[in-house]
Amino acid sequence: VQAIESGGGLVPPGGSLRLDCTASGSNIDNTQMTMAWYRRAPGKRRELVAQVNKYGYLYYSNSAKDRFTISRYNANYTVSLQMNDLQPEDTAVYYCKLEISSRDFWGRGTQVTVYS
Repeated sequence: VQAIESGGGLVPPGGSLRLDCTASGSNIDNTQMTMAWYRRAPGKRRELVAQVNKYGYLYYSNSAKDRFTISRYNANYTVSLQMNDLQPEDTAVYYCKLEISSRDFWGRGTQVTVYS
């Protein structure tokens, strides 16, 4: 299984971006996946931003609540992260993680930069 990310980029404060992650591979039952977005800011540890499990249960970090929305599209093997009202502290490399059968599959990361 591969996690292929797209999106990211450079935005001013208050701007929006959407990240997408598509699960690629053979014989994938993505309905059983937990799909998540993490980020690693410069000089900081990687942190969980948002997650949706196979039951549709959502988790958001405190920093993501009310600004970010995670959505899964099982028909397209995709999970997206809509990010609104971005701030400089949201600058980070964002990673998609797909978990199935206790195995984790990470994307390579996509850069999000909020310039001030």
